[in-house]
This record gives sequence, C-alpha cells and structure tokens, in this order.
Amino acid sequence: MLKKIRVDQLQTGMYVHDLHCDWMEHGFLRPRFLLKTDTHLEQIRQLGIHELTIDTKKGQDLSNLISRTEDQPPTQPPESGSSPARQASPTDERAHAKRIHTEAIDVVSSLMTDARLGQQIDLERANPVIGEMVDSIFRNQDALLGLTRIRNMDRYTFEHSVNVAVLMVSFARSLELDRPLIQDIGIGALLHDLGKTLVPTAILNKPGRLSDEEFGVMRGHVVHSREILAVAPGIPAAALAVAAEHHERLDGSGYPDGKAGAAISRYGQMAAIVDIYDAITSDRVYHKGMEPPLALRKLLEWSGQHVDPQLVQQFIRCVGIYPVGTLVRLRSGRLGVVVESSREGLLQPVVRVFMDADRRRYLAVQDVDLSRQRKGSEERIERAESPEQWHVNPAELLQMRC
Repeated sequence: MLKKIRVDQLQTGMYVHDLHCDWMEHGFLRPRFLLKTDTHLEQIRQLGIHELTIDTKKGQDLSNLISRTEDQPPTQPPESGSSPARQASPTDERAHAKRIHTEAIDVVSSLMTDARLGQQIDLERANPVIGEMVDSIFRNQDALLGLTRIRNMDRYTFEHSVNVAVLMVSFARSLELDRPLIQDIGIGALLHDLGKTLVPTAILNKPGRLSDEEFGVMRGHVVHSREILAVAPGIPAAALAVAAEHHERLDGSGYPDGKAGAAISRYGQMAAIVDIYDAITSDRVYHKGMEPPLALRKLLEWSGQHVDPQLVQQFIRCVGIYPVGTLVRLRSGRLGVVVESSREGLLQPVVRVFMDADRRRYLAVQDVDLSRQRKGSEERIERAESPEQWHVNPAELLQMRC
C-alpha cells in the first residue's frame, strides 16, 4: 500500500516509492528502493523535500517498525538487476581499453572504405574487436567509457561509431542481456553509420543548416546502412535492427520508416538514446557539444515523445549523472575529472582532483571517492564544468597515474 509520510518520519527498512523530486537531483541508482542504511537516509533528508511516498507492502510501515542498531541492519535479499562485483580496477583496465578503442577506430575506417567502394562487408573483421570490447566492459566498463570523451572533429564519423558501440555494449550489459546478444548489439552499433560513406562530403560536413533537399540526402544514410548490412553474410537480426532503427522515434517522427512505439525494436530504441547522447555531446562543425549532465537532462526532457522513458532512466543509471570523463567542480572549490562511477549513488563517483579552482592553482593529483566522504564534507559535486574554459583535456587526466 502506498502511503505519504513526512521526511522526518522516514526510517531504514522502509521502501521508498517516490521521492517527489527530479531524479537528477536525488542521485540514487534506482527511483524506487529499499532504504537499508543510515547514510542513504541522511542523503534523503538533505534533499530539501518535505514528504515522500513509501510502499508498505515492500517495506516497513510507521506502525510496525522494528528497532535496530546500526550494526544490525535488516537482512534483505539482493534486489534484482544489481551489478556483480567488478573484476578489474579502471587503472588495470585502461591500457587494454586504449588498445581496443584504437583498434576499433581502425576497423571502422577500413570497413567504411569497403562500403564506399561497393565491397561486401566482412563481419569477421568486426567480431574480434567487439568481442574484446565486451570482455573489457565486463571487467570494468569505466575504462572504455572514459575513452568516449576523446574527441577529434576530423574523425567524428569513426569515433562516433566506436563510442556508440562502447555505450551500447555497456547499456546492454546494464540491462542484463545475454552475452551473445550483447555482442550482436555491439556489431550493429559499430557499423550503424556505414551508409554515411555514400553521403556527399559537402553535405556530411556542411557547417551550416542543411536545406530540406540536403537533409533528405542525409536521412538516406540509414537506408544505405540497412542495405549494406542486409547483404553481409551472417549479420545478426539485432545488429541490423540497431543500424536500421537508430533514427526512429517513439512518436513516429523519426526516419527512414516513421515507425512508432512498439513497432521499433528494443535494440532500435536503445540505439536512438545512445546515438542522440553521443551526437549532442560531440563538437561538430555546426555546433558545440553539450556537457554530459546537460545532455542527460535533454534525454529526460525528450522521454515519452522521442525516446522510451524507462530506457532513458536505465541509460543514466548505466553511465551516471556525471559520466566518466566529466570535468566537475566540488563544493570545496577543487576541480577534478570523474574517473570511476560509484555503486553507492549517481552523485558519488570517484573524482581525480588536480586544481584549486578558486586560486587557479594546480594541486598534487589525487583520487577522491565521494561515496566515502564523511557527513558534512564539502567534497561533493557542485556542477559540471567546461574543459575548454579551464584549458584541460579530460582524456589526458584519465590516463594519469596518481
């Protein structure tokens, strides 16, 4: 039974159904959860909300709370969908990830050349690198996710394809899909833009707004991708769906087929979210890329109309409100880059601090785990910052050793 209570009545053992605030503000991994620790209880009390809704069927009610000491937490089975323990630290995995990322760009470049020349696509050239990508993300996804922040405008098409593949594999893993299916989704993501090789460069790289005629030509790249992959021997159905549907939208406003709602496969709906996210966070000849937190807010705004709301929320849980590679300012005035996501909450990643922003003075580099900071600490994220404003390269900071 759902019941509204005052925030001061909230106790551990209750099941939070609705915090009555923006999900981007509360920072918990799930919008609904069993309140197990005093730390999370205090986080909720600091949100500034006055009331919330609990579910008394899934947790304790006001009338039957059992008193417990801090060293005797309630015993509860693990929630479904919780992530398994990580098998490698980001530091250990980064060298592998960098090699995989470079190799994936080379594979995409080579296959796009084949497509431009009208040659049949050999999936056996893509399968090994996607297999390594899947392995790396299963060991620790943060290492490869950090490399998606590497941006070179002259290589946008190649890097975008690789970034979408990394994000889609991570997304699929967070949805607990079977590993062979994740591999198939990764193949489709890596090759989803093959059709752009048949779009004139003058249109592909035009610095201004496309005319209606030019936009019609640009939209044709999805049809080209679908046709190129459809005749590739051994192309998985999920891979083809990713390439063919990544520009379809829930309300039917997308292309090339104007599919709507359930007519779009789950993989196509996932690809739409990832493709939008990477595109709007990238610098292009015609626009400046958004910082990741703002891009995630945009996805939330477009939820229900263009993209699936539940999948958007899962994607945010996958990458975090402040994704790896995001430059952030802490309330203490220190500046750092997010190097690792946290299992404790979306607002508590590991941040590599390197500068006193108030004094504009470099500091000894150190990693700060925000999930381990004491109550009242100023080491909490205040906002995301623009790397250009501070003349820093987050990708380089990710590769540093403390």
